[in-house]
Amino acid sequence: MISLDDYVFDVLMRDLVGHDRRPVCFLVYVWLAAESAKRGGDVEISYREMAESIGVSKSSVQGAVSWLLRRKLIGVSRSSVTATPSYSVLSPWRKGGGQEKGKRAKERGLE
Repeated sequence: MISLDDYVFDVLMRDLVGHDRRPVCFLVYVWLAAESAKRGGDVEISYREMAESIGVSKSSVQGAVSWLLRRKLIGVSRSSVTATPSYSVLSPWRKGGGQEKGKRAKERGLE
């Protein structure tokens, strides 16, 4: 069972789906978080493979990744320009004052 911070569903979902009107961004973020937890680290995957795994178009995934990078919700790295990207899931709400919330979530088994 994959667990995510309460923040993801209480705030981030409404922000991405309602305010930004980008529901695919939320799907990509949650899928990457789940894959990252399963693999125990960054997720190296192409747009095509990610699109097939989530069930959306490749162009939708490209737009979502671009938006999530802009919002600093994911990180991306490549060993070369043409290499398959490796994605890391970021939790910017945990920085500074957000670390206490992360500790409480961990204690409750939500992290």
